[in-house]
Amino acid sequence: MATGDLEKRITVLEDIEAIKQLKARYCAVCDDDHNPDKITTLFVEDGIWEGGDFGKAQGHAAIRKLFEGFQKLISFSQHNVMNPIIEVDGNRAKGVWYLLGPFTFRKDNGARWIACKYEDDYVKVNGEWKYQHLRAIIRVQAEYEKGWASK
Repeated sequence: MATGDLEKRITVLEDIEAIKQLKARYCAVCDDDHNPDKITTLFVEDGIWEGGDFGKAQGHAAIRKLFEGFQKLISFSQHNVMNPIIEVDGNRAKGVWYLLGPFTFRKDNGARWIACKYEDDYVKVNGEWKYQHLRAIIRVQAEYEKGWASK
């Protein structure tokens, strides 16, 4: 194998690991009371957060405001993400992840399970991976006690 090919393969592996670390930081920010000060550091300036009924925001100011709203809505969350499929193409990448997590909503102290599929677009800026577009596609939102299976 040529040295150049090996360097390219190593770079792709390093990029995939950096994107995994980005997702881990995203989960940590969410589970830190949806910290509006930290969330914008993970997105490019014109980045998009999109989550169905939870809203859509583009740009740092709008994403920050959205996460301030999440602080008022959610008192506890535990983002457990898994099964990443990450495809790197130079300074751009796409990722698919799955989330299963317990959430507590401030209204009525309601405990819920949420399962979603993330479809993410990433961009590498000055050597650092950031979100260009994060899509949280909600698959299940069910009360803890009742579960998600219909009778």
